[in-house]
Amino acid sequence: MKRPNIILIMTDQQRGDCLGIEDHPVLLTPNMDSIAGQGARFAKCYSTCPVCIPARRSLLSGQFPSTHGMVGYRDGVSEWDAQDSFPTMLRNAGYQTYLAGRSMHQHPERKRYGYDHMVLGGPDYSRWLRSHLPVDSYQGAGDYYSSGIMNIDWTARSWPYDEALHQTNWTVNEAMRFLQNRDPSCPYFLTVSFLAPHPPLIPPAFYLDRYLRQTLLEPAIGDWAVRPVNGGKGMGASATRVDLRGEALHSARAAYYGLINHIDDQIRRFLYPHGKEVDLKNTIVIFTSDHGEMLGDHHLWKKSLPYESSARVPLLIQAPEAYGIRPGTVIDKPVCLEDIMPTILEMVGLDIPGSVEGRSLLPLLHGERIHWRSHLHIEHSEGVIERELTFHALTNGKEKYIWFSWDGNEQFFDLAVDPSECRNLIGQAELGERIAHWRRLLIEELKDRPEGFSDGSQLIPGRPYLPVMPSSQI
Repeated sequence: MKRPNIILIMTDQQRGDCLGIEDHPVLLTPNMDSIAGQGARFAKCYSTCPVCIPARRSLLSGQFPSTHGMVGYRDGVSEWDAQDSFPTMLRNAGYQTYLAGRSMHQHPERKRYGYDHMVLGGPDYSRWLRSHLPVDSYQGAGDYYSSGIMNIDWTARSWPYDEALHQTNWTVNEAMRFLQNRDPSCPYFLTVSFLAPHPPLIPPAFYLDRYLRQTLLEPAIGDWAVRPVNGGKGMGASATRVDLRGEALHSARAAYYGLINHIDDQIRRFLYPHGKEVDLKNTIVIFTSDHGEMLGDHHLWKKSLPYESSARVPLLIQAPEAYGIRPGTVIDKPVCLEDIMPTILEMVGLDIPGSVEGRSLLPLLHGERIHWRSHLHIEHSEGVIERELTFHALTNGKEKYIWFSWDGNEQFFDLAVDPSECRNLIGQAELGERIAHWRRLLIEELKDRPEGFSDGSQLIPGRPYLPVMPSSQI
């Protein structure tokens, strides 16, 4: 079999439950669902550091955050040297590699990390958008943020310009341009990277209106959730802890769903076009996201948290018939973004570097009975700014243990019966043995970390924990 083409579709900040095929009560995603329906869906895929930069670094390198050195959000740090990124390995094996849309959020922004060419949704789209807007739009040439709805806010409104000018449309246009102009003598690896549904929450009016007129689920509020002082009023539109109600809540959720629905319709434009640029009989299609969005659950907004809303992401894989993936396969093993690189490399017959810590998903896709990892380690450091966003967590997709390293507080959830994590079971005497088991696992996981979280027999709170590992050479 000749080497297949590969399309990686990546959204930014899409929750794992935001798929129609996950039985979402209102969200329409027939084209994302089709990837799962024709291939496989990983129901328990996690971002091991649920924030942009480290998550994308894990995707590119197949390494866990503590290995590649970024365990929180820090932009503009010294250049990352990723010699064995999987785009680099594909390029070296003869693939034409191309990225359209949202950058991989590394530094410097234009460093290609194995892509032959990148057209980026930051600088390139902004320049294109300004060239297509009248000079008097919003007291200037106008840009993606002209409406005042910003990139970390829960405020929402419709896209203020023609739908064709939206960044989601532009990203697909650029992907289609590549497909039409690519080198036909070699296979290609195309990354289609969307900014949405990451805020700003500005879907085209059609998509916002579709969800504004529907009854939407209320946020999940756990028995452990802390309501912000004064309901969060006065904390600003970018606050992490919020208590959205009424119009604010309804419009934020409607806009978020609208952005996803808009992406889904645009996916159909390039994945199933009239021109048949994509030969699905010889193309692997992978769909995922870098992390989720709390969306008001537990009075919380944004990402960077250990909860399912923030850490669980979609992972869908469709492949040519020769790969033997049974259509509609659902896999509930704990998997992560680090597994995507070795999966792609094995599928195209390339060696997996020793530096890779993720595991190929191909045996699971084949239905093989193999020994799989027992759990995943999820972590995040916010430094000293928002200490409640600083944690370590372990999960197997059925249970989850969380330890907040700045004060030692713990949480334990039975995800099998409480997938929304509304009941913290940490104080339940009958679960003491289970909780102790997870605590021992974390003690072992952290015992060699340079921060000093564990001495091998106990967890030690209050240790300095920065977004960049102290031993990192990045």
